[in-house]
Amino acid sequence: MRISVYRSPIRFCPDFKRVILRFHGYGPDRSKSIIKKVYDMSEEDASAALNQTLREFAKRHRNISGIFGKHYREIRHLLKEFKIDEKEISEKRKLLIGSYFTMEYSIESAAFFNPSIMEAPDQTDLEEGQKRVIVSFRAVGEGHISSIVFRTGLIHSDNSLHFRSAGTRIGQAGIIKHRIYDKEEFIRLLGEMQVSKKTSELVMQELKANFVYDDLIEAVDEVVRINQLSGETRNELKEIVWLADSHHEMNFSWDTDISERVIFPVSTAEQKGIEDARFVRFEDDDGSVAYYATYTAYDGYTIMPKMIRTKDFYRFTTRPLRGEGAQNKNLALFPKKINGKYVMMSRIDGVNSYIMFSDSISVWENPIKLQEPKYPWEYVQIGNCGSPLETSRGWLLITHGVGPMRRYCLGASLLDLDDPGKELGRLKEPLLIPNKEEREGYVPNVVYSCGAIIHNEEVIIPYAMSDYSSSFITVPLESLLDKILEA
Repeated sequence: MRISVYRSPIRFCPDFKRVILRFHGYGPDRSKSIIKKVYDMSEEDASAALNQTLREFAKRHRNISGIFGKHYREIRHLLKEFKIDEKEISEKRKLLIGSYFTMEYSIESAAFFNPSIMEAPDQTDLEEGQKRVIVSFRAVGEGHISSIVFRTGLIHSDNSLHFRSAGTRIGQAGIIKHRIYDKEEFIRLLGEMQVSKKTSELVMQELKANFVYDDLIEAVDEVVRINQLSGETRNELKEIVWLADSHHEMNFSWDTDISERVIFPVSTAEQKGIEDARFVRFEDDDGSVAYYATYTAYDGYTIMPKMIRTKDFYRFTTRPLRGEGAQNKNLALFPKKINGKYVMMSRIDGVNSYIMFSDSISVWENPIKLQEPKYPWEYVQIGNCGSPLETSRGWLLITHGVGPMRRYCLGASLLDLDDPGKELGRLKEPLLIPNKEEREGYVPNVVYSCGAIIHNEEVIIPYAMSDYSSSFITVPLESLLDKILEA
């Protein structure tokens, strides 16, 4: 007999009104034509056109003129074609040009799913029994491009949930910085990616011991310019740029609400999406706290496991994960070290769950098979649904299983506290099966989560309904553990 769960009436659904501003290119010839038309306008007409655009859109976005200026700077090199001195162009005309290369993009128009929940950094001014939480979601818009968005709310003493209304002026990070690379380490990473030594040397030979992203791009461009390259070599050059793209830092303005911060793809490695972020509050041995999220970067052809780190949800850094175990999807970090090691769940073969131990949070080798599909509802595959939760009786791991008709259900298992490579028990029947209302959506017959929380002796699990919208279930902790261990 299945354990009873409580389904919350809360629903998070796609909201097509939540839009960001993106650069919109047209190709060289069309872009030059647009620039020339705006340049030929009278100053009076250009000013009037800009004012009309600002009247219509300024209330929808924070610092829209700054974004117009940024997008103007991305195409101003085309002015050379007309032998135009940039100093002759008024600031208003520059902003007007930038507006023609700007578009609104609805980040949540298609789906709002795969949530993970975590304790917020700020727990001040709360009543006894309350907890402030942050929930991350995978938002999908036009072209199936995924990004990470957030909501914040309270869990009350009775474990009821209340969420703040989302802000209306959505924005990407104001500052994006690429890292300084160590040449020796970069070459080693290329070897792990199986980029040939010949191609690697073509690019790396002229670079200094420490180089920046722009140095690498210049080196790649030079290799393309002076060599006749095979299709295979060109693809390897793309892989080299992809790796460099994968490290970056994002800073959001202090005057943004967390619901207004969107982590949108900014690198080539993730240009088609940031998928299935599994956030976890991680406490280090010295008591310091940071938040990590494993996610999958997708460029339209290849996936790359990556990790986000933040302490305050204003400043984020990303890095790729590497090693034999950093393959495929479904990576989930434990919330602390165990026996001096970082610990990670994974599913490197797409079927079974693995566990890994490492001295480095970004290098994962020697995956150990931990769980295989055992029951009919999980015969196709088993995987985690976020980071394990520490209890007095073991590590509680919320899982997903795939069965007939590609139906995804939630399950649960318990791992040993000191040796999480040992499974103590697993639910024989699913914890959650998609019901009549939940089985219809973007991807039918799927319930899925990317991270749960324990509060006031209950497990609170946010979950996606058929990859379209999201809700919550709660289940008494001790009842769940008893059921797992009796199976």
